[in-house]
Amino acid sequence: MAIDPALIGTALPPIIVDVEAGRLRFFASAIGETDPVYTDLGAARAAGHPNLPVPPTFLFGLTLDGPDSFGFLGDLGVDLREVLHGEQEFTYHSVAHAGETLVLRPVITDVYTKKGGALEFVVRNTAVTRADGSAVADLTETLIVRHWSTSD
Repeated sequence: MAIDPALIGTALPPIIVDVEAGRLRFFASAIGETDPVYTDLGAARAAGHPNLPVPPTFLFGLTLDGPDSFGFLGDLGVDLREVLHGEQEFTYHSVAHAGETLVLRPVITDVYTKKGGALEFVVRNTAVTRADGSAVADLTETLIVRHWSTSD
C-alpha cells in the first residue's frame, strides 16, 4: 500500500520532555563522549554552562519519547518491520541544558518513492523549543519503508 502524499503537512502530537542530568550522563557514556562538560556539573559550569549541556544527537532520542512515535505509519497500514532509519540531520539554534523542559513538534514534510515504488520515504521535521518557545534545534529524519520480500 502506497503512502499517500496527502500526509505532507500533517502535524504529529507534540512531545514534552524534562531534560534530566542522569539521562544526559548516560547518553554521553553510551556514545563514548569523554569531554567532562557533558557529565560533570563543575566542568560544565567552568565552561560557562548553567547545567550539563545536551550532547549532540541527544535530541533525536527525544523524538522517541512520544506515546507512539511511529504510530502514524501503523495507522497507514505500514508494517513497522519494513521501516528503516535512513537519515537524520540537525540544525542547532541554541544549547539546551539539564533542568529545561523541551517541546518537540514533529510535522511530515515530504513523502516520495524510489525504485519504482519498492522504497517509500517519509521525511519528518521536528522543531525543538524550550517551554518559553525559544528555538533549540530543527531535526530532519528520513524513514524508509521497503516493499519487497527477503527473497528479492
